Amino acid sequence: MPDAMPADEPALLSIDGPIATITLNRPAAFNAINLPIAQTLERLALRVEADKEVRVLVLRGEGRAFCAGGDLQTIGAAAEADTITPVVGELLQHYHAFIAALRRMPKIVLASVHGSAAGAGMSLAFAADLCIAAEEARFTPAYAKLGVSPDGGGTIGVVASVGVRRALQIFLAEDSFTAAQAYEWGLVTKIVPASDLAAATRAFAERLAQNMPAGIGATKALIHRAPTSAVEDQLAAERDAIIACMHTDEFLTATRRFTRKDK
Repeated sequence: MPDAMPADEPALLSIDGPIATITLNRPAAFNAINLPIAQTLERLALRVEADKEVRVLVLRGEGRAFCAGGDLQTIGAAAEADTITPVVGELLQHYHAFIAALRRMPKIVLASVHGSAAGAGMSLAFAADLCIAAEEARFTPAYAKLGVSPDGGGTIGVVASVGVRRALQIFLAEDSFTAAQAYEWGLVTKIVPASDLAAATRAFAERLAQNMPAGIGATKALIHRAPTSAVEDQLAAERDAIIACMHTDEFLTATRRFTRKDK
């Protein structure tokens, strides 16, 4: 059931059974990331992480865009006042804690993207475990044009999905790219018409939520650690994880069901 949160909060949380939804809620600013929304996102992510009933977290943006990236009004004012280090440092302290929680939580995080996903908004879309996008969605790295490097987990999600060379191309040689290109590169899992995005996101989230919590958490952790793990270490982690999953009531129930089918 939805949380009783004020509608003017910069980010909103609703929970419906095993599916939680965090909505970026600054539509007038195209959901740009400033300090209040970063703090709210961190707080909501920690609530979802602690909720044992939630299996899937959907990320979406209110209004015409998913997320326009860092709030340039805030950042520009800090640059003029020579307060970049404290202002951006505090902003990223909370926003990066939010991203870290998304990667760490034993739930599948699904970004649902429409309109523009730019800068930190693009990073957020691809820091999620999976991404579904409307056909009209556009992804804009934005960093190179401002003469800065990526943040918000951009180099984590993009590099893991497309590799080093394509990531360099995306961040340094692409002004923007379409949902179809993102799909071709493996960054987006599904593309649907904009009018179908909400229903398709819900159906995808429900399919993901059919998996058992232990399996979701262990699979996510194993896959994210695989690129940097030695073979022996990864195999040991697989052993430990599957044994832990096999000690759950869900596994026992599933094996009984399949055993009965075999007879």
